[in-house]
Amino acid sequence: MSRVGLSPITVPQGVKVEINGTEVTVEGSKGKLSRYFHPDMRIVLQDSTLTVIRPSDNKTHRSLHGLTRSLLSNMVQGVTNGFEKVLEISGIGYRAQKTDKGLSFQIGFNRPIEFNLPSGVEAAIEGTNKIKVTGIDKEQVGEVAAKIRALRPADPYKGKGIKYAGEVLHLKPGKAGKAAQKG
Repeated sequence: MSRVGLSPITVPQGVKVEINGTEVTVEGSKGKLSRYFHPDMRIVLQDSTLTVIRPSDNKTHRSLHGLTRSLLSNMVQGVTNGFEKVLEISGIGYRAQKTDKGLSFQIGFNRPIEFNLPSGVEAAIEGTNKIKVTGIDKEQVGEVAAKIRALRPADPYKGKGIKYAGEVLHLKPGKAGKAAQKG
């Protein structure tokens, strides 16, 4: 039994939910999101509460039940509060700048790397080494943050590169550390 799928979603005041068959549109103060869901799942709006109903207890319907509820909840949260991922750049000479199309990174390559932001996602730079990626679509914000991190992931020896804020790096000792352990 899906415990996630059973819990109802309360729709805050000022958020408009429209259900047209398998398409659900959620509109709030931050913007508008629309998504198609599996036709077997039934989404019901009653008294500013969204509930997802599954037709049977087979494995695919149980998994779709929780997924549908989570996606709906993310849509409601996105149009009211939005989502944010924070990235940190560490390394001597490593920095990021905001450009008219997106971001420009100097992260140890022979030229700056240009990163174009998709529509619906914004990035703010605090100082030269902290990037805040914000938007209303949780999947899109996470994907853009992952693509930025993939430009230069933090290396396991010195920790230089791009990492998520709060990400713990377990640094390897390197050659000198191995020699010290033997003796």
